Amino acid sequence: MFKPNYSFEKRQKEMAKKKKKEEKKQRKLEKQKRTDENVVGEEGQENLQED
Repeated sequence: MFKPNYSFEKRQKEMAKKKKKEEKKQRKLEKQKRTDENVVGEEGQENLQED
């Protein structure tokens, strides 16, 4: 019977967590970027309406 390699399993879990965290960070940055573009777009439209 083979002995389980816990260090390999631990490393795999850590890598999965790191990947998931990075993907979440990217989603947040994209969402923030889109909201920033919308805010800038709305400000530009307000300036055009005032003229």
